[in-house]
This record gives sequence, structure tokens and C-alpha cells, in this order.
Amino acid sequence: MREAGGGLDRRAELSEFLRSRRARLKPQDVGLPAYGHRRRVPGLRREELAQLAGVSVAYYTRLEQGNGQNVSAEVLDSIARALRLSDAEHAHLTHLAKPKQHKRKAAARTRQVRPALRHLLDSLDGVPAYITGRRTDVLAWNRAAAALFGDWDELPAQERNWARLVFLRPAYRELFVDWEQKASDVVSYLRMDAGCHPDDPRLAALVGELSVKSEEFRRLWATHDVKEKSYGVKRLRHPLAGELTLSFETFQLVDDSEQSLITYHAEPGSPSAEALRLLASWGADATRSGAGTAAPAP
Repeated sequence: MREAGGGLDRRAELSEFLRSRRARLKPQDVGLPAYGHRRRVPGLRREELAQLAGVSVAYYTRLEQGNGQNVSAEVLDSIARALRLSDAEHAHLTHLAKPKQHKRKAAARTRQVRPALRHLLDSLDGVPAYITGRRTDVLAWNRAAAALFGDWDELPAQERNWARLVFLRPAYRELFVDWEQKASDVVSYLRMDAGCHPDDPRLAALVGELSVKSEEFRRLWATHDVKEKSYGVKRLRHPLAGELTLSFETFQLVDDSEQSLITYHAEPGSPSAEALRLLASWGADATRSGAGTAAPAP
């Protein structure tokens, strides 16, 4: 849902998030008796959740209707515990209920990558690495990343975005062995961003476009799952190098919390390490010089 100003409707987001988290819990999950008569709603009732959180039903109902203006941090903590929220979900709830006033940055500034970071990317020889910003935008990358994921320099700036790549470009559906998990991760990252910046019209426009063009995106967006970028393992099926199993790490930049450095590496001595080495050498010839930094979005 969108507000008149072009951003997402924060009250609707808060309401739908709380409903979705309440619906996934059963009474027995939280130590309440499961009564024999048929339940009309999935998951916990509002009065059950209010009881667990130690607040009145009327108070919780107002919050679930999107009115979080005067809610305290202590009450949000209690509700988060009652709903069994993860740390990321707890942070998301807090962002939606008590949004911070963000200073508006110029669009070009939010996409700037420090020269030292560009040099760092170039120095990571054989290690695919890139920097992402708001809305899963890809801001900068090195030649190894171009060899692994494709030369993003050939795309218009607005298309250098993980959500667009995963949901709108068939090649990426083939690239990720577990495409469904990658797609779920990307949507979860967008949800976290939406909680922090519900007034971002470009994010709202991206969500709207993907919702129209991709049934899978609509389904995953409706789950209201949230996740922070962290670390893990991805299996890729590269058209030249074959199947690779790579570990990835995420490093949030100290001077700009909206930007993250993501690196991929293989276990030393593994077939994936050899395939990655060969791929990086081929990519050095296949990618153009100077492909490491994305131009500002129009």
C-alpha cells in the first residue's frame, strides 16, 4: 500500500506485519491451552496475544490497526517476546511503530562509493565482491563479480538492482541453484529497508513494479518476512564454470549504514575454488576496463 506522498503506508505495513506474525503462532506454541472448538482465525487471537504481552486488548488492537504513535519501547519489547520475533523482526517492528526522522540525502549522494572502496574492490583479485545500497541497488563491483554474476556495466543504472535481477531476468533464475531461497532473501532485505524508510517513493515504485510483473514477488512480499544481510552459502550454476559452492560474507560500512560490502569465496583446494580461479581469469578478458563502479541513477 502506498501513501499520497509516494511512499509505503507505514500504518498499513505495521498492521499487516503484526497480523502476519500473530497468524503464524498456535496456542500450544506459547503455552496456552488449545480449546476444542473450532478457531475462526489462524494463529493466536488478539486477546491471547495481549495476555501474553501484558497489555489490554484495546491497547493491542489499536497497535495492530496501525496506531503506534505513543507506544513505548518496553511495550514493543513485550509484544516482540510474545510473538517470538527474531532480532531482525523486532527491529522491523520498532521501525514501523516508532519511525526515526531520517535526514533526506540527495539521490546522487546515497549512491556514492568512496574511492578507497573502489580500490579495495579492485585489489580483491579472484574474490567476487560488490557494494550494495538502498533498495538492493548494486553500486560498485570488481571484475571477479562481473565474471560470476554478469557484467552489470552493460545494464542501465536503474537495472543494477538485485530485486530486478532475480525476479525479472531469467538468467538469474538459472544461475542460483536454490533460486527460491535467493528470491526470499532479496524480498526480506527489501522489507527491512521499507521498515526503515517507508517514505521512500523509489522503493515504493520498485515494489509496485515488481508486484505487477512477478507473481512470485507478490507471494513473497505478502509474507512480511524480514532479514538482515549476513553470511551463508550459495550454490551457483555458471554457464562457463559449472556448479560452484561459495560462502558469502556481508560487511556493513561504518561511515554509511545503508551500504554493505559483500564478498564470495570458495573453500581452499575445493573444485569450486579452482572453478572460481579459472572464471576470474576468463572474466579479466571478458569484462571491460573500468566496469567497477555504477553511474549515479538518473
